[in-house]
Amino acid sequence: MAKKRVLSGMQPTGALHLGNYFGALENWVKLQAEFECFYFIADWHALTTLYEDPRLIRQNTFEVAVDWLSSGIDPEASVLFVQSQIPEHAELHLILSMIVPVPWLERNPTYKEKQTEIKNVDMSSYGFLGYPVLQTADIVLYKADFVPVGIDQLPHLELSREIVRRFNKFYRKNIFIEPAAKVSNVPKLNGIDGRKMSKSYDNAIYLSDSEKKITRKIRSMFTDPQRARREDPGDPDVCNLYPFHKIYSPEAMQKEIDADCRTAKIGCGDCKGMLVGTMLAGMRPQMEKRREIAAKPKQVYEILEEGNKKARTVAKATLDKAKAAMGL
Repeated sequence: MAKKRVLSGMQPTGALHLGNYFGALENWVKLQAEFECFYFIADWHALTTLYEDPRLIRQNTFEVAVDWLSSGIDPEASVLFVQSQIPEHAELHLILSMIVPVPWLERNPTYKEKQTEIKNVDMSSYGFLGYPVLQTADIVLYKADFVPVGIDQLPHLELSREIVRRFNKFYRKNIFIEPAAKVSNVPKLNGIDGRKMSKSYDNAIYLSDSEKKITRKIRSMFTDPQRARREDPGDPDVCNLYPFHKIYSPEAMQKEIDADCRTAKIGCGDCKGMLVGTMLAGMRPQMEKRREIAAKPKQVYEILEEGNKKARTVAKATLDKAKAAMGL
């Protein structure tokens, strides 16, 4: 029995951080055992914010690929490819853009949120308004059954489903599959300053950071805001540090930290010191693997090129069927 197909992508806007890993990559790795997986580097999507200096995108593409491979994405089990190397994405995006009403795009919650959040880039471009159409093309070209998403991304996927229904209705054939959401439970990880971990906030711990840099970042982390002095009891439930202990520290240590923090037996500096040890121990194998992969760029590009060939074969077949249904 053929496996169901999963598709997802990431923009190469910079190095990947722990939020990306636990929010998506860790789940992607698990999905490989059950599904036929297509994972792509969304470099055209990255142009919505990096259009003034697109030279960054190529280097970032390499770094993202290295992060994927060192995290456990297996090119023998998944198809890894680069969006811009599959021209069918652009062609289908153009076709779909002709049938999508502008109000559908303007009601996208991310459209206004990003314009407010990102201050250093003009986000009023046509490309940013229409990126959900390109996103739909990305998905439906591969007849993906599922798209792994967080709860906040469900409106984006529903828009893709609406576009699919509109296309299939107009041309009286079920050319495209309505993709279903595969919602994952994403642990809430904030950055070192207590805000959402993000490149734009400069508060992230990156998969490519050195041990020295990670140590420095942990030492500078915000903790329980109500714990002003060493002798004040703390509350791990509101501390920015404790969710990382839940990931990296043994359960017995977590319980000990919880109890000792609440009774002021340990201070925030002590807690940070313990996290340095457990986090580095947990991250070290992946960090070493990353260094090995990054030292062989030719192999990384060969993996992407092979994935591009496989992806384009699937994408071209789908686009041909769509154009035939339209009479083009």
